[in-house]
Order: sequence, then structure tokens, then C-alpha cells
Amino acid sequence: MIKVERISVMNLENAIRGARNPLNSWNRADSYIDEEGNCVLGPNDLDLAKRLCNAGSDHRKFVRQIFVSMDITAPLYWWKEFDTYKVGTVANSCSTMHKIHSKEFTLDDFSVDHMNEESLEAFKTFVSFIESQRIKYLENKDKEYWYSMIQLLPSSYNQMRTVTLNYETLRNIYNARKAHKLEEWHTYCDMIASLPYAKELIIGEENN
Repeated sequence: MIKVERISVMNLENAIRGARNPLNSWNRADSYIDEEGNCVLGPNDLDLAKRLCNAGSDHRKFVRQIFVSMDITAPLYWWKEFDTYKVGTVANSCSTMHKIHSKEFTLDDFSVDHMNEESLEAFKTFVSFIESQRIKYLENKDKEYWYSMIQLLPSSYNQMRTVTLNYETLRNIYNARKAHKLEEWHTYCDMIASLPYAKELIIGEENN
């Protein structure tokens, strides 16, 4: 299970203006801001952006200046793979250390959508047990129960993080993960493909 919400794309206007700096070709700029405050790339700017992106990473530096912020809720086993992409990313996560005991453990806190019936029944028993440890910790504040919660927490536990990254990082993620065995990556790559000008600036002709 993965959920991506509150997606914001920022700085496209400044990034494409900067792409014209090397040749001082600002007179050919034709992008504009529409009534909803979104940057719309004109034909000239879009053509330039496509040519720079397809020319290689040395030429498409401007996409590193297009920023994206989003809230991602995903299991810890997915976050372990996402953490490969440390360059150009910032993330603030919900804290397990400080808030693990603050709410009841339920099945909805975990990604169990691909478990078979036998595994799911066993996991329900586990969730009941870890909840019992939480209740005991709340009753007496004995740290051994807190440690039990932390050390029992499985990789299917869902965590929400607010993430900021750029189009170049998203390009790397898309290329590396679009055919991954985890369905969460397919969902995430579909989200990437839906971003403004993703076909031209992220996916690129070489991947079509």
C-alpha cells in the first residue's frame, strides 16, 4: 500500500528561465502563468526543455531546480528502498520514537494487502499482542514495553513523510523503479508520470 497526497510542483518558471542563461536567449522565452497560477511552457520553451533533457544530465541541469513536495504514506519496507535516493531529497517523518504509543494499533496501520488468508489471520494476532504491549506501557510507563513496541514493529508498518525532491531525482527514480516487483513502486511511478510536463522533462524520449 502506498498513498501520495498534497503534491506541489514549484519553481518551474524560474528553472526554464535559467535554462536560457547559457545562450542569453531570453528573448525567445514564451512561457506564462495561467489564471490558476500554474506555469505553462510555451512552444519555444518546451522545445528547448525537451532538447536539453534528451541531451543528457550535463545539459538538463535546470530540472534540478524544479521542486516537488508531497506527503507519502508507505510501509517501512518501501521506505528502506526510497532512502537509496538521498541526493536532492529532504523528508520529515512521523516519529515512531515519540508517538508510537499515542494511538491504538489496528490492522489499518500496516500494509497487508498482499498477505494470504493464513498469514493475515496470524498477523491479526500479532497486532493484538503489540497493542497489549502499548496498553501496558500506558498503564505503568515501564520502558520494557516501549522497547517491545519498537522492536516488534514490522516492516509492513505504514509511515507518513513529507518529502521534497526535484525532477532530476524523480527521473532517476522512474528509470530505476518503473519495472520493480513491488506494486508500490508502480503506483509511485504512475504518480511521477502524472506531474506537469513529466513526459518531456522526466520520462524523456529515450524511455518512451
